[in-house]
Amino acid sequence: MQVKPFQPRDWDSHPPLIYPEYKSTVFRAPKKPLIPLKQSLSELTGPVYGHESVASGDSDLTQCARVSADPIGERIVVAGRVIDENGKPVPNTLVEIWQANAAGRYIHVNDQHNAPLDPNFFGAGRCVTDNDGRYKFYSIKPGAYPWGNHANAWRPAHIHLSLFGPTIATRLVTQLFFPGDPLLPLDPIFCSVPAAARNRLVAAFDLSVTEAGFALGYAFDIVLRGRAETPMEG
Repeated sequence: MQVKPFQPRDWDSHPPLIYPEYKSTVFRAPKKPLIPLKQSLSELTGPVYGHESVASGDSDLTQCARVSADPIGERIVVAGRVIDENGKPVPNTLVEIWQANAAGRYIHVNDQHNAPLDPNFFGAGRCVTDNDGRYKFYSIKPGAYPWGNHANAWRPAHIHLSLFGPTIATRLVTQLFFPGDPLLPLDPIFCSVPAAARNRLVAAFDLSVTEAGFALGYAFDIVLRGRAETPMEG
């Protein structure tokens, strides 16, 4: 069997820690060079999430928080693979998502956007990748919402994704955007990603993922390392 060479992390694919147009990074990013800390046994072995706590219905955001009716909005399916730098699937990886509802509102005390909450939509879900590294979520397409970065600033529709590897030091967080969104070139978070890597954050409409008469499908593969790696949040 041919062993492919190891590809280190491509830091040119990720946003800088400080991006002035994304104003909060100026205040929260470190101002001095980071100091590498040698990982001890606690970082290399745990803590880990309990596989037994992930239920099959946790990946269907249209049903897992349903109280009396289906949530309001456009149903979508988001599916893809988690792969390494050589295209090899990464199985048994916890994938978590969270998002705003169709009106652009999160169920969070700090979200005071003047938009309605949906009692039948919680906005979070999780699943574990199968042996082929595949994952799938059913959800509602999130709405855009205003935020305080600058005057009349709006965040494009997006879904947050978290990948939890075998240890606490291997958690990665990214965002998924939708094709054709006119807010993308105006969003400093999206634009903080180097231009050559931005399209890796945009899901592709996929008719093979679409379910007839039910929901539009979007494909979004997550590459953990190498020249084609998915940009991650710092």
